[in-house]
Amino acid sequence: MWVLLAVAVVIVGFALRLNAMLVVTVAGIVAGLISGMTPMKILDTFGTGFAGSRSVTVFIVVLPVIGLIERYGLQHQARRMISRLAGLTVGRLLAAYLLVRQGTAALGLMAVGGPAQAVRPIVAPMSEAAAERRHGPLSEPMREKIRSYAASADTVGLFFGEDIFVAVGSILLITGFVDTTYHLKLDALQVALWAIPTAICALLIHGARMLWLDRSLGRLAGAGAPADDAEAVTTGAGR
Repeated sequence: MWVLLAVAVVIVGFALRLNAMLVVTVAGIVAGLISGMTPMKILDTFGTGFAGSRSVTVFIVVLPVIGLIERYGLQHQARRMISRLAGLTVGRLLAAYLLVRQGTAALGLMAVGGPAQAVRPIVAPMSEAAAERRHGPLSEPMREKIRSYAASADTVGLFFGEDIFVAVGSILLITGFVDTTYHLKLDALQVALWAIPTAICALLIHGARMLWLDRSLGRLAGAGAPADDAEAVTTGAGR
């Protein structure tokens, strides 16, 4: 029971808006000391956990790869491909990405997509290219609006999609906390099933907002907002 004081440390730390890594580390040390572990054993556990988690160091490989493919024309190719699809609008493109992101997250493929891997180098430039084909040169408010909607499609899709996957950390945390605290037997599959209606509502509501984005951009373009110069248009989201 006293081990749960580590949870209190996390709550207080986040309430005070302290550094998240520092809060989690202190909570782990508190939990280890209360459970009777020696300082050396706690340090050994931290080191073993870090070394055993390959995902911690994945970004060391992923970030240089993303930088290289952007440097050699990934955004340019994405924009050129979209310019050939006459019937594709910004709203339709982002609604499709929202559906794919939510569907893959529901299957446990959380790493498919993401702000750094997909939104910035691919989704945002493709969306801007679709908008430029329909509305001409984009003003800065239009460009920022498109980028924000592209980021929201990724975030909403992941947030509501991953709750359907039974092995996600949030569901395991809920079931573990309820079973330990209230001595119940909460089935992770039942929690995941109850997340499906919420995910469907999120898809319909945010998908409709994506489709409505085409009208919103049309009003901004019709209002005669000053367009960027030619250089800004060609550089796009990659700045």
